[in-house]
Amino acid sequence: MREIKIFIVIAFFTGALYYGVEPFAHTQLHKHVDAPEYNFKDVDGLKEGLTGNAEAGATLVQSNCIVCHAVSKAGFPPMMDDASSAASYGVVPPDLSCSGHLYDANYLAAFIKNPAKASKTEHKFTDGAVHPMPNYDWMQPQEIADMVAYLQSICPKEMTNKEVFAQACKRCHSIKYGDFHGGTMISQTPEANIKAYMGTIPPDLSQYIRSRSENYLHEFINDPQKHLEGTAMPRVGLTKAAEDQVVAYMQEVGDSKKPERDALGPKFLGYLVIFALFAWLWKSKIWREVH
Repeated sequence: MREIKIFIVIAFFTGALYYGVEPFAHTQLHKHVDAPEYNFKDVDGLKEGLTGNAEAGATLVQSNCIVCHAVSKAGFPPMMDDASSAASYGVVPPDLSCSGHLYDANYLAAFIKNPAKASKTEHKFTDGAVHPMPNYDWMQPQEIADMVAYLQSICPKEMTNKEVFAQACKRCHSIKYGDFHGGTMISQTPEANIKAYMGTIPPDLSQYIRSRSENYLHEFINDPQKHLEGTAMPRVGLTKAAEDQVVAYMQEVGDSKKPERDALGPKFLGYLVIFALFAWLWKSKIWREVH
C-alpha cells in the first residue's frame, strides 16, 4: 500500500509540473495561428454572379498565357526547356493543364489579376523588382471568369497524390526520397536559379512530415505568412482536396510505416498492461512471503 501512495504522489507532482510547463513552452515555440481558410475570401477573385465561358476563355488563355506557360492538355507544349525557363523567369512556369483541378477558382482569378498580391509575396518585389508574371487586372471580370472556366474545363478529374505534389510543389521543392532510382522528384528549377529568385534554396521535403506536424503543414501550405512572416514562399492557393493529397504524398514518402506503427500501438499498450498486472501479482507474492 505504501508503494501505491508513493507512486500516486510522484505521478501527481510529475503531471502537475509537465502540464504547467509544457503548454507554456508550446505556445512560445509554436504560436497559435488561425485555421487554414480554403475559400480565400480575402482575395479579389471572381465577381459574384458571373458564369465563365470556357470557349471564350480558351482564346484568352492562348492569347495571353502560352508564351510562358505550357498547356499540354490542349496541345501547347513548353516553348523552352526547364533550364531556359528558369533562367528567364527565375522559376519554371507551371503547366496550366492541371491548374483548374489544383487551385481554388477564386484564388486562381485573383492570381491572374495580381499574382504577387494573391500569393502574398508583394514584400519581395520592391525597388523596381516585379513578379515574373504580369498583372492582368486590366481585364474585364467576365474575361477573368472565362479563363478560369476554361482551365477548369480541361483539367483532369482525378490525379494521384504524386501527380498533385509534382504539379503543386516540385517546381521549387525536391522530395528526393520519392524516387531513389530515377531522381525524378528533384525540383524542376535548377538550384542556382531558384536561390536567386527565392533568396535561398527551398528545402527538400522528404522528411517534413516527421519534422513538422501534419496540422502545421496544412497551415503553412495554406498561408506560409502565418507561421513565417516575410517568407519568400508564396501562398499556393490549393483546394482542400489538393492540399490533402500533397500532405498524403509527403507521408507516403517520409513516413510510409505510420499505418503499421499506429496499428501496433494498441497491441503494445495491451502487452504493457498485462505485463504490469503479472509484475504486480509477482511482487505481491514475494512481499507476502517476506511478511
